[in-house]
Amino acid sequence: MSHTTRRLAGREVPAIGLGLMGMSEFYGAHDDAESLATLHAAFELGLRHFDTADTYGAGHNEQLLGRFVAELKPAQRADLLLSTKFGINRPPGTYERHIDNSPAYIRAACEASLKRLGLEQIGLYYLHRRNPAVPIEVVMETLAALKAEGKIAAIGLSEVSAETLRRAHAVHPVAALQSEYSLWERAAEQEMLPTSAALGVAFVAYSPLGRALLSATMPATQDLAPDDFRRMLPRFNGEAGESNRALAERLATLAAAWSMPASQLALAWILHKQPHVLVIPGTRRQTHLGSNWAACRIDLNAVQMAALDALFAPGAVAGERYTEGGWVGIESART
Repeated sequence: MSHTTRRLAGREVPAIGLGLMGMSEFYGAHDDAESLATLHAAFELGLRHFDTADTYGAGHNEQLLGRFVAELKPAQRADLLLSTKFGINRPPGTYERHIDNSPAYIRAACEASLKRLGLEQIGLYYLHRRNPAVPIEVVMETLAALKAEGKIAAIGLSEVSAETLRRAHAVHPVAALQSEYSLWERAAEQEMLPTSAALGVAFVAYSPLGRALLSATMPATQDLAPDDFRRMLPRFNGEAGESNRALAERLATLAAAWSMPASQLALAWILHKQPHVLVIPGTRRQTHLGSNWAACRIDLNAVQMAALDALFAPGAVAGERYTEGGWVGIESART
């Protein structure tokens, strides 16, 4: 069984892409030169799906991706699938968010993203967070118009409910649903994974390594950079943090016994378990690229899959995945 490619936005792409969020904020200091080198190294490896959003670094992340794209040859650029998102209005440098899904905002956000990315068309354009005050049908009609105008090639939704996905898909086909999914966060298995599969919507898993906890290389919470947002997250603190680190250590023990890095094992588990899921692990440096990329070529047997399913059974991970502020605009299941 091949886990190397998946269908996304009308084309075959590698099952493993790259999430760029950490290259602009949330995880401590960033280094644009190192980030650009990492993007080029990712492309050389074979990655073609790059994921950003207008809110990451208040536009900085899209500009960074735009610089990378500008450094490629035309034929290389044509090979890329670039995705970005709209909907979160956030004062720079804060975690507060206002969710705007109004048609005027969507259009303005799209134009601004196109400019920062240096593109004529966005390959996959996501509603990042949902404001229920605006009917999803209105959002989809606006996005369908942008697609008809050639501004975007495909429409995606992020962290919506199964009902919202079905309503949206009835207006215009949704190419992708992006939500958190990993050994560490399995709530999507309840409704979103079955619903997206039934509708033929690709599922893009963000934070597939549990914000690095599953990689077994993350420092203790108190040793994280002062501006690292994981310092706030319930799953990284107190008794929940201790319990979850113990789980990560057990994963690392299994991975060592099976002669692979824990992060690679965690990615391989997703790709084996869900045939319509793509993963976008984030990394700010070239160090982890090769290991992550190789995960799609790992075959796990039934015994290995069962052991991982049991270790990370739903409910095994302690604490909420976000603070209360982080839940704004999220419709998907909390547990």
